[in-house]
Amino acid sequence: MFTGIIEEIGAIEQIERGPRSSRLTISGNIIFSDLKLGDSVAVDGICLTAAAISGTRFSADVMPETLSRTALGARRSGSPVNLERAMPANGRFGGHMVSGHIDGVGTIASLRPDDKAVFVRIDTDPAILRCVIEKGSIAIDGISLTVASVDDHGFSVSIIPHTASETTLLSKRAGDLVNLENDLIGKYVERLLTPQEPTLKGSNITPQFLAEHGF
Repeated sequence: MFTGIIEEIGAIEQIERGPRSSRLTISGNIIFSDLKLGDSVAVDGICLTAAAISGTRFSADVMPETLSRTALGARRSGSPVNLERAMPANGRFGGHMVSGHIDGVGTIASLRPDDKAVFVRIDTDPAILRCVIEKGSIAIDGISLTVASVDDHGFSVSIIPHTASETTLLSKRAGDLVNLENDLIGKYVERLLTPQEPTLKGSNITPQFLAEHGF
């Protein structure tokens, strides 16, 4: 579990591409103070496992499922990435509950200055937008942010100077892809409130079938 409060900006040092999966080597500084083999690190919001550590670099395997659901495939050697270690049990909860399991990607549509802040507009799929609400939380490339506005095609967030200097978001341009993770509680609520179609185990009998036949 993560909080969406980025600890530092690291960099992808190397990408070893396989037939469908990849192995990344990522450099940093702060996170290596206590990083151990098997620890979880959110890399641009993606929960990865440290499979090897050497100095201030760690390597992680990225499976096809992760590559297909995230913007990681668009990253290159030298790309800056947001890094956050998993939250300790006695740590401060400064952001919101972030699992590191990306729901999908969005496209930066525009960046607009607003006094000291910058409004960033992100377009994304309706499947993502179902759980996006005004003043709710969303993780963009692992950054815990508050939704300023939302419509049928996308949403906007306001980036304060501190977030701008401590993350990679404002280094991106219109057209760039970002990883999106909806609010965890919102996803569970949506699932619980969505009508399901129960069936008897091993049977094609449904409530609709019974109703149609007079039961």
